[in-house]
Amino acid sequence: MQNESEAREELKRADHSIFVTLKYTKTCDVIKNTIKRLINAYDYGINHALTVLHDKKKLKEIPSTPISRAEMLKKTYRRTEITAFIKFYSLLRRIDRASYSKKEEFRKNVALIATLEDGEVINVDIVTLYSYFQKTKEFIDYIEGKF
Repeated sequence: MQNESEAREELKRADHSIFVTLKYTKTCDVIKNTIKRLINAYDYGINHALTVLHDKKKLKEIPSTPISRAEMLKKTYRRTEITAFIKFYSLLRRIDRASYSKKEEFRKNVALIATLEDGEVINVDIVTLYSYFQKTKEFIDYIEGKF
């Protein structure tokens, strides 16, 4: 499917951002951009899953907004894995929307410090970003395997 390959392309771009761009620039803009790429990969994966469910006549229509598509997938395909993936997707979206500050930019321990709407503070450094990348990759692999 088209969405499946687009999700893989976003993962390749995120991989390059983490292992090449971030290695040399060490800026929070690269961290922020990588998080957006991970969100895009999730969007493509969710859209692919819903399209397959729609084609199998398990859904009447696919919602237009990303949040409602994620909720539709969670409601339609009730698995604990999907629930965990959608919860993580929601976290990525909250980090992307959050106000943020920068820590040790242009240095080895660069980090984006996001303050979420509820006041929770999340420190996204290179190791955390890599774990986010791995979770997103697991989601895309899961979607490709199930749909």
